[in-house]
Parts: sequence; structure tokens; C-alpha cells
Amino acid sequence: MTRVLSCIQPTGDVHLGNYLGALRNWVSGQHQADVFHGIVDLHALTITDQPHVLGERTLHLAAVLFAVGLDPNKATVFVQSHVPEHNQLGWVMECLVSYGELSRMTQFKDKSAKREAEFVSAGLFTYPALQAADILLYDADEVPVGDDQRQHVEITRDIAVRFNSRFGETFVIPRAVTPKVGARVMDLQQPTSKMSKSSDGDAGIIYLLEDPSSIAKKFKRAVTDSENEVRYDRNNKPGVSNLLDILSACTGETPESLASKYTQYGSLKTDTGDAVVATLTPIRERASELLQDKAELARLLAVGADRARSVAMKTLSRAYDAIGLLRP
Repeated sequence: MTRVLSCIQPTGDVHLGNYLGALRNWVSGQHQADVFHGIVDLHALTITDQPHVLGERTLHLAAVLFAVGLDPNKATVFVQSHVPEHNQLGWVMECLVSYGELSRMTQFKDKSAKREAEFVSAGLFTYPALQAADILLYDADEVPVGDDQRQHVEITRDIAVRFNSRFGETFVIPRAVTPKVGARVMDLQQPTSKMSKSSDGDAGIIYLLEDPSSIAKKFKRAVTDSENEVRYDRNNKPGVSNLLDILSACTGETPESLASKYTQYGSLKTDTGDAVVATLTPIRERASELLQDKAELARLLAVGADRARSVAMKTLSRAYDAIGLLRP
């Protein structure tokens, strides 16, 4: 069975775009492959500067992942810092990647430029080495990534090939794959921009655990246009088309067929808000149950960590033996 690895950082709250665009596919994918989903809290340290925040965000994200439908009996859901082999193999990866390769990483250049006047963590620079460890530890065949992350999989492949060439065949060479296309969800206030955690405000963002009344209010205030015709036209009517895309993702009907049912923007906004509330209500309720029973949440994460470690320990041992490190 194909092994697939997808990870997510516990930074910011999960929103509707994350769910319809990616997480819903994670749920369906657990029935088609051997899937590993890591909550990569160690990566989040590159932007964490307050105490006691990261742990709470990690718990909330874990609750959401189980609430959307990831089954701990099928999917291996784990917290990165609960598997110490990530750190151990991460150092090996740092020794196998060059300064020049790391300095050419687009994300480092972009992120460090944005924080030019702020503290720039060295971890932001060496980030790809730890990410390579994340992938290689689990003998992942496939890593679904968007275009912005493809470079990280390529450098992981380069490191793995270099290791195998120096020390013998040890790592599976992963391949980047384009994930199954999910719904394209745009900001309700800026419908030409994707719904994103990094947006300046949250008026156009729908969070998975948001109160239903707040969701309805945001949809009623969604930006459309000065016309009155409801039609699916992303180029000329991005706001209306975004509402139709969201309603389509929640109902299963095509955006074009839905457009034919409306003559007013108001009813489209109301129905879309109602459909989103209906979709998210069971997720919010299940996440709330888990967050009120942190012992159960911890148990589920321990199951994932044990399963992840059973794979990671073997891979790390294989790498250490290949190098010829003196073992205790």
C-alpha cells in the first residue's frame, strides 16, 4: 500500500479553506493509502515567542483533525515533538545538506525578507533539514504538496539520494504529488485572495470552530458586486462565484446548477451560510467534546505517537547503522 505523509503546523486556527481544500481529502485518503499526519509543533517554534501557547494550539488542532473524521485506527495522527527521532534524524539531515542549498530556498528568502526588521530564527534557515527528516523517517512514497512546498520535497530527495550514495541504500526516495483538488475557498471580503490564516483581518475568514451566528453574519456581509445577476464567472464575478463554490462544496451540486436557482444575492448568501453551518456543526461539537476530555485526546495522540515511533525508530536505526555510528 502506498504510504503518504502530510503535515500541518499548529499556527492559527483552522478555517473553512483548510477543511474544504485539504483536510476533507485527508479523511477520504485514509481509506486509500497508509497515511501519516503529523502536527509539526517543532517547526512552529520558528515563529513562537510566547510561553504556553504552542501546546494549547497543538491540542486544538489535534481535536479538529479527529473531529473532521480522521480515524486513529486508520490514520497515524501524531505530534512531531512526541517522536524524538525527528530531532535525531534532523541533525543528520543538516549534515547532509549544504549552506548553498539552504540559502536558495524560496520560502526562507521570502519569510526572512518579510521579517527583515525583526528576529529571524536560524531554525527558519535549517527548516528544510528537519522537514526532510519528517518525510524520510516514515519511508513515505508520496508527499502531497502545493507549488509553494514542492521545493522542500525536491531538497529532501536530493538529501536522500546523497545519503544513499555515501552510505548505502537506506532511504525511500519520496515523490511530490499534486493533491486531489479540493474546493477553492476565497476570502469573503477579498474574493480574489485565498482564505488564509495570514490575512490582515478575520472578517472574511470562516473558522471551523466558529459560532454559527458569527458565520451567518460573515456570509451576509460577504463582498459581491454592483450587479444583480447570479452567475458562475470567477474572472468577472469573484465574490458571487466564491459563494457558489462554497455552497457547491457543501451540497455536492455544481456551481453552475446552483447559480440557476438564484435571482438575488441575499438568498445566496443566506443559503451558503446555512450550508456551511450545517457542515461545520458536527465538527465543532465533536471537537468541543474532545477538548473537554483532554485525557481521551491525549490517548488518541499517544496511539498515533506509538505507531509513528514504531516506524521512525527502525528508520533512524537503519540510518545510524549505514553511517556506522557506535551504538550503545
